[in-house]
Amino acid sequence: MKKKKVSDSVTVNRRARYDYQLGEELVCGMSLTGLEVRSIRDHHVQLKGSFVTIRSGELWLNNLTLGAETARNIRLLVTKRQLRTLERAKQDGYSLVPTKLLGGGRHIKLVIATARGKKKYDKRQTIKDRDIMRGKY
Repeated sequence: MKKKKVSDSVTVNRRARYDYQLGEELVCGMSLTGLEVRSIRDHHVQLKGSFVTIRSGELWLNNLTLGAETARNIRLLVTKRQLRTLERAKQDGYSLVPTKLLGGGRHIKLVIATARGKKKYDKRQTIKDRDIMRGKY
């Protein structure tokens, strides 16, 4: 029997790529209940508007929308070394942004990235580049 890789993306935060310049990515686990797992597997989840914070030596995902529930705060599972790296990035002025939710195999994982916010002219340039790639101009 082959093991399945955790690669099937349940949801992607497309807004994060538009609003931020993404840097290093980190895959981390999530502390979930059974109902939360079921709603994620049924694709009743939105990453839009969610963000990652560090509180009292733990990593938290805030404002995750699961099904009918409005906002949930979920503890993320990372090693101490990864947490120290993220704390240093936070001190250097980076934000921690959730980009993807992976749920293909047995485990549900969250991909977070260090990010810097884009200025308005950077966002306009992103739109222009996307339109050029589509062939509008």
